[in-house]
This record gives sequence, C-alpha cells and structure tokens, in this order.
Amino acid sequence: MTESHTHRILIAEDDADLARMLKMLLKSMGDVRTAEDGMDAYGQMRGGFLPDLLITDVMMPRMDGISLVRRMKQDKDLARIPVLILTAKHQPRDVIAGINAGAKHYLTKPFKQHELLEKVRHALGIC
Repeated sequence: MTESHTHRILIAEDDADLARMLKMLLKSMGDVRTAEDGMDAYGQMRGGFLPDLLITDVMMPRMDGISLVRRMKQDKDLARIPVLILTAKHQPRDVIAGINAGAKHYLTKPFKQHELLEKVRHALGIC
C-alpha cells in the first residue's frame, strides 16, 4: 500500500449527492467515509474511526459543523484531527467562526476541485 492510500478521511455532509461526489474525488487518497450530519460524524469518531482529516459542512441537521468542531476540540481523542470546513457560508464572520472553532481550513461552495484537493493534501501533509 502506498503512502497516498493510508489516509482516513471523514466527510460530514447532509447533501447525499455532494457527499458521494466528494467520496469519489478523494477515494484515491485512502479510506473515505461519509456521515449524514455532525452527530453521525461524531458517533463514527467516538466509535473508533479516527480520521486523519474531517471535512464538514456547516449547515446540517442535528449537529452543525461548527458545533461538531467545537465538540472535537474539547475531546482529547479527537482534538488533534485537522478539520476542513466546506460550506456555502462565505461571509467574513462565518470564516472567522469556523477558524475560531478550530478548523484548519475553510473553503466555500461552489468550490473548484483543484482548490479542494490542494487543501486536503496540505492538511494530510501530502504536498
């Protein structure tokens, strides 16, 4: 198995079509799993799937992305996981809220695939 196939990525996205597209786009980088919202993502991580990167939307049912990131940063087992927020929320205050919550990267929708791949590679240390 090559280095590029050893990474674990969790995508928290309530839009099933976008989640599938992201999974297909990133599958060459390793084990990519999806969660339907922040609660599902948190449950998967607490259940033992510790990703090398979490990609999360902000606006989701049950637990939004900002709440998910805050909860992760308070959990000693999850605090080290880098987070990329991928959202339609693009106002400066939204970006600041995401970074202040603990996200390493913030990318707005619609996004360019090469920008997403660049941020994912950077977060995973595949530069």
